[in-house]
Amino acid sequence: MKKISLFLSVLIIGFASCKDDDAGMTAKGEDLTNIVYDPTPHTLTIPPGLPSMDISADNPLTDEGIELGRRLFYDPILSKDSTISCSSCHKLTSSFNDTEAISPGVGGLLGTRSSMSLINVGFQIKGLFWDGRSPTLEDQALHPVENPVEMAEIWDDVEVKLQRHPDYKIRFREAFGISNTTEITRGLASKAIAQFERTLISANARYDKKKFQNDTDPFLISDLESFGEKIYFDTLQDGYPKGHCAHCHDGGALYSSEVYRNNAITEVSSLNDFPDKGLGAITGNLTDNGMFKSPSLRNIVLTAPYMHDGRFQTLEEVIDHYNSGGHFADNVVINSITQLNLTDYDKQALLAFLNTLTDTSYYSNPAFQNPFE
Repeated sequence: MKKISLFLSVLIIGFASCKDDDAGMTAKGEDLTNIVYDPTPHTLTIPPGLPSMDISADNPLTDEGIELGRRLFYDPILSKDSTISCSSCHKLTSSFNDTEAISPGVGGLLGTRSSMSLINVGFQIKGLFWDGRSPTLEDQALHPVENPVEMAEIWDDVEVKLQRHPDYKIRFREAFGISNTTEITRGLASKAIAQFERTLISANARYDKKKFQNDTDPFLISDLESFGEKIYFDTLQDGYPKGHCAHCHDGGALYSSEVYRNNAITEVSSLNDFPDKGLGAITGNLTDNGMFKSPSLRNIVLTAPYMHDGRFQTLEEVIDHYNSGGHFADNVVINSITQLNLTDYDKQALLAFLNTLTDTSYYSNPAFQNPFE
């Protein structure tokens, strides 16, 4: 019996020691210093009409960081069941938006808002998301992973998956110079995704060519489109139609002034009654309730349906809404949202102009495409 007891004791101690060794190895991670770290700085080419881009000093662009970010952007590894990636809701051919009123997440669950376009997102400086809750792209990239109706994962588990991945441990080393797999963190993952998103630049629409590239082709913009341009920017004489569009959607080649407005799409009895309080839920200010960020109108014809909740299926519906003046509330800016009295011809011209803001040339850029296809 003593021999059996001794044997069992040794077995138990040995088993416990193995567990401790395994745990120690897991905590220790894998040394990566044998992999060369020599990142290549990446300089963005900013097209005419766009402002300079403010890039954080602690996340400079490199070829290696951008490529890592592209892979993370397209990889469903970030989601709970490996079914949803960033690109699921931000598709290349939809101006890095999608065509759903509300994008489905893991298990088909739905939230309450439509996804936003990521084209030229690196130039946005007044908050991200419809309610402006994220100050930077690095912060924005963290949110979808743990959102229960999006990727429904937790970052602790994502970090483990990335640390164990044979390709990602190399790419994190090459991009950020980490020495050990344990240094692969959500912070570095979000930095890489942010780097990739800052490269998603588009400014080669027909109207860009006219306004910012000095293209003198007389047939570049039709007479109907030119009339729509005047309605959009309110440059016609008094007594002629004004669209008041540029109040919220100017910003040069961004076609967004990055303002937060109640655009009168929801009828409420008081400012407390908005089903989605938008900016007000973030600031806590009553007058911000029902306010949402004005999105860019670049590629707007590719991003239906429209508004923060995808309520309008077509641009014709959007124009009809603004033409009607919408629903008054105490925080509606009257000189921006007011009855327009546009004729059918005026609306046709405005729609024609919006089509001139379409740039699909970036489709063919391999640096924007899915690296796994």
